[in-house]
Amino acid sequence: MLEVANIKLPVSSLHHDMAAEASAGLAALCRALHVRRNDISSVMLHRRSIDARKRSNIMLVLTYHLELRGGSAAEKNLLHKLSRKPIVKHVRRIEPVAFALPEPLIQPPRQRPLVVGAGCAGLFCALVLARAGLAPLLIERGDDAQRRSDAVTHFNHTGELNLESNIQFGLGGAGTFSDGKLNTGTKSPSHRFILETFVEAGASRNILWDAKPHVGSDVLPTVVTNMVHMIESAGGEVRFRTRLVDLMLKDHQVRSVVVEYTTDAGEMKTETIPATHVILATGHSARDVFELLKGRNIAMERKTFAMGVRIEHLQADINRALYGSEAENPVLGAALYKLSVHLPSGRSAFSFCMCPGGFVVSASSEKNGVVTNGMSLSTRSGTNANSGLLANVFPDDLLGNDVLEGLTLQRVCEQNAFEAGGGAYTAPAQLVGDFLRNQPSSGAESVQPTYPRGVSWGSLESCLPDYIIDTLRTSLPLLDHKLHGFAAEDAVLTGVETRSSSPIRITRGDSGQSVNVEGLWPAGEGAGYAGGIMSAAADGIRTAKLVARRY
Repeated sequence: MLEVANIKLPVSSLHHDMAAEASAGLAALCRALHVRRNDISSVMLHRRSIDARKRSNIMLVLTYHLELRGGSAAEKNLLHKLSRKPIVKHVRRIEPVAFALPEPLIQPPRQRPLVVGAGCAGLFCALVLARAGLAPLLIERGDDAQRRSDAVTHFNHTGELNLESNIQFGLGGAGTFSDGKLNTGTKSPSHRFILETFVEAGASRNILWDAKPHVGSDVLPTVVTNMVHMIESAGGEVRFRTRLVDLMLKDHQVRSVVVEYTTDAGEMKTETIPATHVILATGHSARDVFELLKGRNIAMERKTFAMGVRIEHLQADINRALYGSEAENPVLGAALYKLSVHLPSGRSAFSFCMCPGGFVVSASSEKNGVVTNGMSLSTRSGTNANSGLLANVFPDDLLGNDVLEGLTLQRVCEQNAFEAGGGAYTAPAQLVGDFLRNQPSSGAESVQPTYPRGVSWGSLESCLPDYIIDTLRTSLPLLDHKLHGFAAEDAVLTGVETRSSSPIRITRGDSGQSVNVEGLWPAGEGAGYAGGIMSAAADGIRTAKLVARRY
């Protein structure tokens, strides 16, 4: 098989015709290789990206995997013919290698592994364990996708927060109500397996080749529900409304867990489940779990995290800033950005979880605290673009020596935002122009905020530490140099975003287990080893493979 990269198509040549892209791409591939279409026995688009560095000549950049009629001999002959042509540096022979899962056991073990948390790390960990014949039990404190969606809708309409079923907790974790972005800065042989699993579960096949793939918050509930069916069909069990409340240890080893669960009749019950292998994939918002671990003297450490606000612009303005005259070309879709700036002070500000054509969501999971995040539907067709605008919080910024001090700071900022918003989970908001002048805002201009509980106009000054406010205020004009209009007067800042990553790492050794408790396997974003859907899923898979070796 051959891989051919850097096949370029000028977007302007497609004349706003999305259907023309496939045929134009194949024609360009054949021209580059100096072959006819019938010389190719099979061809597959492997990667599609957009090069918009020159707005006057935006390109689609395509990579193909293909086989020639005549097999290996024909491929070698073609490479020889291309040896003196510029295209040759973008052509190579490849041997596709399937991602290796653990060999399945013939019979399930007497004591099955227990996975805590049904976010991306937990779902993929449980799926791999189930296909390895280990019949895992996956417990999730929140609801299944439908009940969870109903709880989120109810909260948005009434302000009545379900502490166990919300944007943070429930099937799929926090990623379910996000854009479903699958691009990652990490590399792992499991990435293709993750994408193919999502497609099998109902995601668009486009994610297999899109350089910046996303699923969409309208599709993700179906995807994660189908993943539960996959786990169950492979011999695993999934329980919802089941919360970890204690770990029973003996001689620095896990022996069992205590859970509380809610029956269909609404009755709360407690159960002790024997378990010597517990995968802790509880996410960054399960603060009670961190408190439990501290009480059990399980090793944890502070880590750098980030806090800030959500910033909203008109998506049409972002499209024009990035795509110029091609801003309305449907071949390109809604434009994305990723920005960062490093200041002489040693601090940085950056965009996070950019949601084209998306909405700001209310991501609270505790009473009297306002938390924001962003989401997009699969079409990304909303009026606004939004992203987190964040600054780092370093361990040295935190008071005292308490390993949980980062959680305390997050909670204080969320409560400050609740108060600044006037209660009822209304969020405080401020126009960028007013924020830069350090004056309160009185209302929206051209950008209407999308936060579902409504906003209270004023100042964000009291919501976040001074070093974060100062960093964001200094950085906005610098970021505007990178993306014209980013610091537009009428852009909207909504506070606060505190849950972009975990402020704590559950320390694990080379074995993948806790450094001081055998059989406890920290995994995913909440444990401090991932940042986003793909890296969390990859870490869950890695952990599952390590656990499987123990059986």
